[in-house]
Amino acid sequence: MIELVLGGARSGKSSYAEQQAIDSGLEVTYIATATVYDQEMADRVEHHRQQRPDHWPVVEEPVELAEVLKREAREDRCLLVDCLTLWVSNLLCMDDTDAWPTKRQELLNVLSELPGRIIMVSNEVGMGIIPMGELTRRYVDESGRLHQAIARSADKVTFVAAGLPLVMKGSKH
Repeated sequence: MIELVLGGARSGKSSYAEQQAIDSGLEVTYIATATVYDQEMADRVEHHRQQRPDHWPVVEEPVELAEVLKREAREDRCLLVDCLTLWVSNLLCMDDTDAWPTKRQELLNVLSELPGRIIMVSNEVGMGIIPMGELTRRYVDESGRLHQAIARSADKVTFVAAGLPLVMKGSKH
């Protein structure tokens, strides 16, 4: 089962996704995509560490998400990916101009083949002001296109605002 959890910054999407992983009753592996470039990001990573259960194994992978999912997915396991938009930004900021389209397609190709439960968290960044810079506009566009592609194939899509989940596709349970 694939679930996409979307929401704005500090919307409660990660807490919701973590609770979904706990409620699955499966062994959980947390896949972190963040790259720490400054103290503010280090603080965010630490906040997430403190929020999730200590016994969850953590795989840190900022680029090769499809490979990690293939390696870690099992029928008796829930993989929690937090978050897709950091993964997108990691790829868009690489010197390799082919990295983003290649890695995006690899992810989309592998999703339907994965056993177990996959929960992917991502920021809904397309609901605000259109950014002025070329890179930030591309980031918003590519994130939105990725969300649409995943949502089409996902079993469940949930939008979280103010800590409240709104199931947009699939069952509420």
